Amino acid sequence: MVDQPRLERTLKHARHLEKARHIRVDAVGGIAAGEVDGILGELRYPLPHAIALGQWRGEPVLLSLDEATHPEWPSGREWLNQLPEYAFELISTALQVSHWRRDHRFCGRCGKPTQQHRNELAMVCNNCRLRAYPRQSPCIITLVSHGRQLLLARSPRFKQGRFSTLAGFIEPGESAEQALRREVMEEVGVEIGRVRYFKSQSWPFPHSFMLAFFAEAVSRDIHIDGVEIEAADWFEPEQLPALPAVGAISRQLIDTFVNGIAIQD
Repeated sequence: MVDQPRLERTLKHARHLEKARHIRVDAVGGIAAGEVDGILGELRYPLPHAIALGQWRGEPVLLSLDEATHPEWPSGREWLNQLPEYAFELISTALQVSHWRRDHRFCGRCGKPTQQHRNELAMVCNNCRLRAYPRQSPCIITLVSHGRQLLLARSPRFKQGRFSTLAGFIEPGESAEQALRREVMEEVGVEIGRVRYFKSQSWPFPHSFMLAFFAEAVSRDIHIDGVEIEAADWFEPEQLPALPAVGAISRQLIDTFVNGIAIQD
């Protein structure tokens, strides 16, 4: 089996590089097409103000931010649907770093302009010395089950007919397990019994760090909140609605559960 590429996070500063490949992101998160893995440009001298992301296929990769908007550049979600799953890490990193870089041009403490740190992925205020690192917002995401049935729900933001797993942000002072039980109760009114950790994923819309769990429901009674959730129901593995894209951790939760049921049957 051929090893799939991974992003080696060696952050050698762009000023030390002779040539590198750039991933170009515009003002609204569109990503330019490139010659390597769909989104990496040709080897060239580092563009001004480029941000070092690491090594990909043994070559330096820099993020270049374009302050214009390019409607012809596919969005990050479109690229995730087009490219192999191994490209997720590269796209996720580029999008999250671009969000962070644009959102931290000024100091959150004193309001003065910030500058890129010479040796770290950090924005530094030269006035009060505050450092701002790329933001990660911890979230839980869970597939709730009762026997062989899956509890799936839809947000008003979803495409028509699409259902997914439940998710929510972890509040200050909460554990991931506490957040899971609270979110499920708030959104669909279901009490949770046993929970089991699955895996994590850094989701770049815009900077969520997803902690995924399987959870067992104590009962099948559903009472949706009507705000974050507009519909929810129990589904048999053989009769699932439209689901999230394959690369999303919500889809991985669903597929893993359904495959496990198929083995048991």
